[in-house]
Amino acid sequence: MRTAPTILHLDMDAFYASVEQAAKPSLRGKAVIVGGLGPRGVVATASYEARVFGVHSAMPMAQARRLAPNAAYLVPRFGIYRRISEQVMSLLRGLSPLVEPLSLDEAFVDLEAGGAAWDEESARRVGVKLRADIRAVTGLTGSVGLAASKMLAKIASEQAKPDGLTLIRPGTERALLGPMPVRTLPGVGPATGDHLRRAGITTIDEIAEAGEDELVRLLGKAHGQALYAMALAHDERPVVAEREAKSVSVEDTYDVDIHDRLRIGLEVQRLADRCVRRLRDAGLSGRTIVLKVRRYDFSTLTRSETLRGPTDDQAVVREAAARLLEPVDTTGGVRLLGVGVSGLADYTQEDLFAQAHLAAGEATAEERPEAEEPLAEEQAAPPERVWLAGHDVRHGEYGPGWVQGSGLGRVTVRFETPQSGPGRVRTFSVDDPQLEPADPLPLVLDVPEIAERPAPTGTGA
Repeated sequence: MRTAPTILHLDMDAFYASVEQAAKPSLRGKAVIVGGLGPRGVVATASYEARVFGVHSAMPMAQARRLAPNAAYLVPRFGIYRRISEQVMSLLRGLSPLVEPLSLDEAFVDLEAGGAAWDEESARRVGVKLRADIRAVTGLTGSVGLAASKMLAKIASEQAKPDGLTLIRPGTERALLGPMPVRTLPGVGPATGDHLRRAGITTIDEIAEAGEDELVRLLGKAHGQALYAMALAHDERPVVAEREAKSVSVEDTYDVDIHDRLRIGLEVQRLADRCVRRLRDAGLSGRTIVLKVRRYDFSTLTRSETLRGPTDDQAVVREAAARLLEPVDTTGGVRLLGVGVSGLADYTQEDLFAQAHLAAGEATAEERPEAEEPLAEEQAAPPERVWLAGHDVRHGEYGPGWVQGSGLGRVTVRFETPQSGPGRVRTFSVDDPQLEPADPLPLVLDVPEIAERPAPTGTGA
């Protein structure tokens, strides 16, 4: 492991919710919850004001509404999140060629590889300037952790939240980690945490005291050895520069094993929807649908189905995942479910939806008997326009705003911009001809030119 804290971990603070608060002056300082608003929706991000009520990411939206009934509930706007993420990642790449994004709002940076830092003082300077640059360019805050390894840098950024910087000095790692709960370590989820607790192990010090042999006995060779090394603060993983994704996947671990087959099926459908959203956000499609099931006894099954061409169609991925689940025995309970797509491409085969239905035993249009064209008066009425809560609109008379809510043929819009004060609320018919969807407005109008980092002068550079 390094002798200087030159690995940086950046984590933007409550990213989606913070973007919404910055874009909507009336929500600043208020509880904001972003996620799926349907009956099976889950929380993507909760603002710090919402977290006071116990709301957190991955929580069912129905539970969040019970905990924080007066919060603002918004549908994600991935376009603007992606745009701001690109601005942040550009700042990181100005520090080093080794930037490892973990998500839209989180990344590791090897400062030593870019000559940006070589000791504690230079690393701290870089972290302070990075946070200031992010605020200037995006109007948002991020928390920075600095340490001699990836694991410790991530722990440091978590300690720095919100809007702070924490540096862990090399040589102090064991003392820092010792009293922390076992769930602090990466890879220790609820199930592993409970397994360790039943063995009398609740802190990282107790992991180290238990010894490698005992951990291997409890958790298996690979997991036990890795956990023991982490408890001793050993982490030699390098920062890996961004590379082309080979797959896109999502998974959830459940605090209590799921036994109900209907619930398991619904969870798989929800995961398929999340996976498709990630595919689309990345502008990708894929040919192979993968289902992952970890059962009550920790046995893990992986099943896959390869289509005849790449897809990013939600219905196709849902149906394939459901077919993969059918033969899996879940009678003992399920503790983890995952859905992924591999065989990625940057295009979608147009007729794949028909292919998926064909695989499910349905006839394509060419195979069905011809049907008479319906008479004009029998044609269905045009569908009602859908206005998603939180999304951007523009009205011909009142200008830019965002959807506060809709239903019963009406839509309520608050007219304000990132640079205005809290705006007025007006209600319209959902088919008001002057009301149209709009592109998100920039959070910062005049993005400053960020000065290039001067050439390193330290002896360690």
